[in-house]
Amino acid sequence: MHINFNDLFLKMQEQLESNQAALDDVLLIELIGRIRPIDPADTEEINHKVQALLQALLITPHAVITLQTFVLKLIIQYKQTSLYADTGILSLDGFWNQLAQRLGAHFLPLINDETQLQDLVRRVFFQRSDKYWLDNITQDHWQKIFALINQGHTNQKEKLQIKSELIKAITVLSYRISGIGLYPEFINAQPNLTEYESPFLVQNREIIEFIQHYKKIHQSTDDVAVIVPPDASQALVMIEQCRDVVLKIRRATKRIGVSLSLTYLLSLLEQCLDRIELLLNIIVDEEQIRYQSLGLLMVDITTAIYSERSVRSLLATNSELIALQVTENASKTGEHYVSTDKQGFWSMYKSAAGAGVIIATMATLKILSARLVMAPLMQAFIFSMNYSLGFMLIHVLHFTVATKQPAMTAAALAATVQQRKGSKTAQIAELAALIINIIRTQFIAILGNISIAIPVAAIITLLWQYGMDEPLLNHIKATQTLHALNPFTSLAIPHAAIAGVCLFFSGLIAGYFDNMAVYRKVGPRLKAHPRLKRMMGQERLNRFSAYIERNLGALAGNFLFGIMLGSMSTIGFILGLPLDIRHIAFASANFSQGLLTINGSPEIGLIIVSLLGVILIGLTNLFVSFSLTIIVALRARRVRFEQWKPLAKLVLTHFLTRPSDFFWPPKTPLEVEESTHLHKQNVK
Repeated sequence: MHINFNDLFLKMQEQLESNQAALDDVLLIELIGRIRPIDPADTEEINHKVQALLQALLITPHAVITLQTFVLKLIIQYKQTSLYADTGILSLDGFWNQLAQRLGAHFLPLINDETQLQDLVRRVFFQRSDKYWLDNITQDHWQKIFALINQGHTNQKEKLQIKSELIKAITVLSYRISGIGLYPEFINAQPNLTEYESPFLVQNREIIEFIQHYKKIHQSTDDVAVIVPPDASQALVMIEQCRDVVLKIRRATKRIGVSLSLTYLLSLLEQCLDRIELLLNIIVDEEQIRYQSLGLLMVDITTAIYSERSVRSLLATNSELIALQVTENASKTGEHYVSTDKQGFWSMYKSAAGAGVIIATMATLKILSARLVMAPLMQAFIFSMNYSLGFMLIHVLHFTVATKQPAMTAAALAATVQQRKGSKTAQIAELAALIINIIRTQFIAILGNISIAIPVAAIITLLWQYGMDEPLLNHIKATQTLHALNPFTSLAIPHAAIAGVCLFFSGLIAGYFDNMAVYRKVGPRLKAHPRLKRMMGQERLNRFSAYIERNLGALAGNFLFGIMLGSMSTIGFILGLPLDIRHIAFASANFSQGLLTINGSPEIGLIIVSLLGVILIGLTNLFVSFSLTIIVALRARRVRFEQWKPLAKLVLTHFLTRPSDFFWPPKTPLEVEESTHLHKQNVK
């Protein structure tokens, strides 16, 4: 496939010779159009087309000078500083203003300023896929392209003009970095910044010194002389120190928590530091680094042109640290949900059994509150309070709801994936052992919930019938309750999936409030509350504030989870949609209550189908909440774990050879690891 560029070089030459006031960018658009690959991921095609351009420049007389002159004269027709200093960098407006602006731009598009260089870039790289193929151009090719185009000592005036625009952009970015480094949120996160001279201020001083030196050199030499660029190493050292501060703050967020505004400032600061380093390298460094930096700037700008108005891009940039913090807190809780020995196994059963008693009571209270004639919103409130206060009581009494585990254990699993070091096979072996422990703990927790919820619900139903001389459910209600558990003729499975989504959100909410408790210093602020001091006394207040600080996330997560469960059917009623929830613990209690109140003895088929429904509801609850949480947790940790196939194979092999490990704790936890390492050899 031969690509011809000669006609374009001739047309460029004609335009330059015609001395027209403004050059036409159509020729540059056409040039990029010929290089643009059909498939942006096809590196072979990209390399072939770039090679064809380099070949054309080398063999065509005057092509290099023509292209250099045309591109430089075209660039200086536009205002450039904004492209270098702003494109691809978040605005100082803050997260919420940016979100509102970007959402607004989707409905009422912004007007492009045709005097800005961004407008030329938008017209030349008009396809969204351009950023991908530009990113796939090798560093070696970038170097060859720019080395060829930059050769010779012509167009010095245009080159100096572009360099002066780059200097302006560096100045703007340097002052911006100083300003961000003085924000109160930064000082709170890193108090040392006030004790010693802040690197954010020192970098500005170094940059200003460098720029003055640079200008002095350019003013004292003529156009043809070879200019020795000033040394920017000191400025680059200070930029590195600024990066260290950002890294320290990111590490400190594990201890002090993080807010959306601090996350936004950290992202903005990192972008400014990356861009200023790139621009300094373009101006002063040796040719190899300069040309690589030019290539990186091209990729950065073309990526930014399409992402700077994207809501998804803004959320992706800012959600990572928040998601990490939320799942970090959830993972700490998740570690308590995984048992490795017999003692932990039985303590999990007792904890789940205790919750089973409360769940059976909650299921009964819901049946009784459904008898009341109320407005839909009032009914949602009563149902929500029943669930919320019940789940909070379960937490306060240190009991366990089985389905609350996946949202926590998935985050713990993701944290484990991130922290694993050493060979891939050793990582897989450890992860397989963790997964087996999670499955076993989950099994006993469900068993604990169900084995107690079913008989307690049955006892409550029989006592109600004996004491009140009427069934808890009439025949129609009992039939409806059992029908709602039928996985074949009802929406039990989709409703169980909705409950799984609610479980996932409750895990995130718990992590968010745990983070907020630390970041907003909820405990110390409660301790210092003057009115509470008078009411409770300092000693009792200290205990109360310590408890709230440790448990705010769990209490908030349980409370809001209850509201989600209690109001789902009312939301469905208002919207005219078949929305509802099915939760394994309540489904098992309802199964028991329905069978005891249905007229006559229930058929064996009905019992089997309803029991199957309960099991499938449980599996759906677990699968949905676990899958969603692990996706978010892995994304937040930037983990791209590519070993899922061997891991799944390893867990399956273990299940086929030693299935008892999935349901009963082995004599020593080491046996699981040893057997896992043994199977690891098979995977190889």
